[in-house]
Amino acid sequence: MSDRKRLAILISGRGSNLQAFIDAQADGTLDADIAVVVSNRPDAAGLERARNAGIATACVDHTSYDAREPFDTALLETVSDYQPDAVILAGFMRILTPVFLLPFTGSLLNIHPSLLPKYPGLNTHQRALDADDSEAGVTVHFVTPELDGGPPVLQARVPIQTGDTAERLAARVLEKEHLIYPLAAQWLLQGRLALTDNGATLDGNAIPATGIDYRPELA
Repeated sequence: MSDRKRLAILISGRGSNLQAFIDAQADGTLDADIAVVVSNRPDAAGLERARNAGIATACVDHTSYDAREPFDTALLETVSDYQPDAVILAGFMRILTPVFLLPFTGSLLNIHPSLLPKYPGLNTHQRALDADDSEAGVTVHFVTPELDGGPPVLQARVPIQTGDTAERLAARVLEKEHLIYPLAAQWLLQGRLALTDNGATLDGNAIPATGIDYRPELA
């Protein structure tokens, strides 16, 4: 049996951040195996991306369930079969209930395209533009029952340029997502990153309320 850490990655769409994890695993910057990629949509393009990389896939179709809790129970059973050390939400467009969250407390990460606590929810880039913000960005955070409200771990900032559209801004933010998400997962798998009653810590030191600002030397 391998002693390498195991990841389960949950997706709903094309799997852009999934590809960043596949690439990080391939080049050794992520010292872990992606044990399974699970989608709530059978037509998610990211499933084919995973299969092409030789990764096991599974689908728990949310439309087969009449409430969130039964879906989360089935999702928990599917993910647990692969015995992951951490679960990564990578464009997983379902709000998870405590049925799924509690068993994975402290080992469940999400990425959100804003500088949390600013702009939880959807349409984050347009909201930043409408507010005349000087910068936007992305946040990796622990997942808790509060939507986009778990303690931030790592943030990357992106200057807003004159004439930016939400689409142009989103493309630049996505580049940063691909940098910081595998890095935060690596910290978690190494035991450096932890969720405590008082927030997130790295190497036993409290992480600021808005997360650590990404710098290339952190990688």
